[in-house]
Amino acid sequence: MQKDGEQDGKSASDLIDGRIEELGDWRGEMLARLRALIRQAAPEAVETWKWRGVPVWEDAGIICTGETYKAVVKLTFARGAALPDPKKLFNSSLEGNTRRAIDFKQGDRVDEAALTALVREAVTLNRSKAKR
Repeated sequence: MQKDGEQDGKSASDLIDGRIEELGDWRGEMLARLRALIRQAAPEAVETWKWRGVPVWEDAGIICTGETYKAVVKLTFARGAALPDPKKLFNSSLEGNTRRAIDFKQGDRVDEAALTALVREAVTLNRSKAKR
């Protein structure tokens, strides 16, 4: 039986490395950059690989997913609707009651400080829900 996030004996981190390499364009660069920021903001987070190829970062629950599409790299925060977003990073999936997402297009600037704060807020929220 494979562990959550493993595929063909490869760890989730290896699979994410492979995705970044296989993209080979701005999307791979953006995903790598966002991944580095998530790791910096949430060093205890675990990388997993779900739903047939989606990088996921977890700490007491899903923090966010890193999906890649033709025109965007999308970070979807599992409980984004409950997170403060003073810098208005969320620009996608705004109509739902739970999730919120950030679509990054080619050439977009990443507000590293705001994204780091958002990831930390997501971890704090997850941990507070897990203690109940």
